[in-house]
Amino acid sequence: MPAERITFPGHAGNTLAARLDLPEGPVLATALFAHCFTCSKDIPAARRIAGRLAAMGIAVLRFDFTGLGHSEGEFENTSFSSNVADLIMAAQYLASRDMAPSLLIGHSLGGAAVLRARAGIPSVKGVVTLGAPFDPSHVSHHFDAALPEIDAKGRAEVCLGGRPFIIGKEFVEDIKAEALAPAIAGLKAALLVLHAPRDETVSIDNAASIFTAAKHPKSFVTLDDADHLITRAADAEYAAEVIAAWAGRYVGMTPPAPPPGAPEGILRVTEADPEGFLQDVQSGPYHHTYADEPLAYGGTNRGMSPYGFVAAGLGACTSMTLRMYARRKGWPLEGISVDVSHDKVHAQDAQPTGPAKIDQFTRVIHLCGPLSGEQRAKLMEIADKCPVHRTLESGAKVVTHLETSTQAATG
Repeated sequence: MPAERITFPGHAGNTLAARLDLPEGPVLATALFAHCFTCSKDIPAARRIAGRLAAMGIAVLRFDFTGLGHSEGEFENTSFSSNVADLIMAAQYLASRDMAPSLLIGHSLGGAAVLRARAGIPSVKGVVTLGAPFDPSHVSHHFDAALPEIDAKGRAEVCLGGRPFIIGKEFVEDIKAEALAPAIAGLKAALLVLHAPRDETVSIDNAASIFTAAKHPKSFVTLDDADHLITRAADAEYAAEVIAAWAGRYVGMTPPAPPPGAPEGILRVTEADPEGFLQDVQSGPYHHTYADEPLAYGGTNRGMSPYGFVAAGLGACTSMTLRMYARRKGWPLEGISVDVSHDKVHAQDAQPTGPAKIDQFTRVIHLCGPLSGEQRAKLMEIADKCPVHRTLESGAKVVTHLETSTQAATG
């Protein structure tokens, strides 16, 4: 996935560090991601969500708020309102590049921030929150013990996530004064609320309050037993899948015409797990699945094997070809199913040594309906004319190129 490391001015003129994750092909839409309280743009959940959306054709800008991560400024001088202002500055930066965001995504306090920032970003069509508090002052429970010192001295050092931070009185007063209900009611954008019922940091009641305050269109999806930071890869991938599917409905994305010679467009496979074999398979902006290997061969069995996809292509093409022929003839074919098996295991085939093997795909075709014996025999003959069948029998030429652009190398 190509990416740009960029900077832009924040609300107080400080330089904010950002990463712009880009699709391999044309940009169909742009999203702006707001990270959680005292986190950074590079937390695993943000990376995973950005990767899935980029594969779908949506560019994602994620940045460090003032005083956090690689951004300049003093955290103790920031507030919830300054985070909202940073988001609006980020949106203005994107607009200056003709990439005005149509989607806002916020995690935890970042979710509350995108709900507030929506009014200042007119290009937005959809807003997504993950584990967001309905009341921003909810975050003060992280430093309850320091509140008397903050009130008396104007600031105090607290330990959050194992790191020291200076919390200023302005921040505390700002979150106490913030009321999100009017902003949510006047969102004027589709809303997706994602929250884990067992979230011990921000309770599920917050999601219910956000959802109730919003007008339609709105959706609520549970993240099951995910933790607040969505640290498990499987939970982050699930959240990414839900957001990607939901965004396809509410964020206008018109895919470009397919390139000459490739009427079905370009299918892209991207490694999802460098420690295993899981792959993201993306065909255009709307069709996504996973490829993997079985557990016995070192995979996680979360998707079909490569040979499984070949078998699926053969079975699907066979069924489509039979349906097309029967429809044209007006025959009473009521249903079709095709069982396909393959007698060579991909992981064994990938070994550089060992005896050569011949691939054999076995099809068992089930035809339902009051067909005559002649009609069934003809359909079996037609099955062998399926284009994928012909490709497998005749072989195909594979032409391979190495991408050597600077953007691909640094992404």
